[in-house]
Amino acid sequence: MKRILITVLMTAVTASFVFSQSGVIREFTGDVELKHAGSSVFVRASVGANVAHNTIISTGFRSTAIISIGNSVISVRPLTRLTLAEIQNVENTESVNINLQAGRVRVEVNPPAGTRTNLTVQSPSVTASVRGTVFEMNTDRITVNEGRVFVTGTGGIAVIVDGGYSTHSNINGVPADPAEVAVSSLLPPLPIGAAEPSNNRSGNQISDEAGINSTPQW
Repeated sequence: MKRILITVLMTAVTASFVFSQSGVIREFTGDVELKHAGSSVFVRASVGANVAHNTIISTGFRSTAIISIGNSVISVRPLTRLTLAEIQNVENTESVNINLQAGRVRVEVNPPAGTRTNLTVQSPSVTASVRGTVFEMNTDRITVNEGRVFVTGTGGIAVIVDGGYSTHSNINGVPADPAEVAVSSLLPPLPIGAAEPSNNRSGNQISDEAGINSTPQW
């Protein structure tokens, strides 16, 4: 009997440090719709509306939305669809996971002292993981405005993208070296039909002894 009682108490104490969170629509323009978890229909967004776990957000043509989630602000661009796959707070650490199916988002992460935010944006091509930064992302390209973002391709190869740099996924699901992207942006366009240079896996890529490491070290 004592063993059962102790187990129940320990479970209750552990659970008390896990908090479910929800975002809120801070402002929006145009046609913005929400599909809440468990619902089969989209409803029109409103300022102040809660955006909870597994909510789908969809913006129409010339439509935008700004969503506050704890220490993060997500600016949803026109013709974008995303799902808030995870929103929770465990012992002063926020975890936010966004599944970007289409379109573009701008993300600002600014946790106050003594707290931490782990935010991940996943698209079909790349995954961006941050703790405190500002970046913009569509389904295959990421531009970092401030801070540092770890970008992982579908093949498990990762690169570090610092503020002022960009990367994009190639046809093999490998993120391009940010330094090479910066240089190529200064070059004149290739003639029609000319092949793009192969992706160089040097520079800021994160690699272990085998050349691949899918888990960046913060």
